[in-house]
Amino acid sequence: MRIAIAADHNGLAMKAHLIDWLTGHGHQADDRGATDGDEVVDYPPLCEDVCRRVADGRADRGIVVGGSGMGETVACNKLPLIRASLCHDLFTTEIARGNNDSNVLVLGAKIISLDLAEQILATWLTTPFKGGRHRVRVDQIAALERGETLL
Repeated sequence: MRIAIAADHNGLAMKAHLIDWLTGHGHQADDRGATDGDEVVDYPPLCEDVCRRVADGRADRGIVVGGSGMGETVACNKLPLIRASLCHDLFTTEIARGNNDSNVLVLGAKIISLDLAEQILATWLTTPFKGGRHRVRVDQIAALERGETLL
């Protein structure tokens, strides 16, 4: 799987660890930055880069790592065709993929350990979208994204 990945200054160590994990498990990791741990980096441009790659098909999925992941999740979900999910445990990860067809994973490097990040990533990559009633809801989210009303 082709995965675009980026991190702000808070997530650099986790990003590097996850890139090694991804490549070790046969995935193509496209490191989109940041690279310098001594400089504070704004996350919105990194989120935009990863999400545009997912939306236009240059990446199958995306990963963004921040301190808490909150701002990154907000920024990612401003872009069309993106369903970014902030996951801090395996249950929310399974819901993100199974129910919401998440295509961007957001992780908080100040919240979870590297070991848990690996478990979340493995779960996120292997959990299939359930479809069915969940497809209807994802389609409704897409309609909202297009400016349509559901009322």
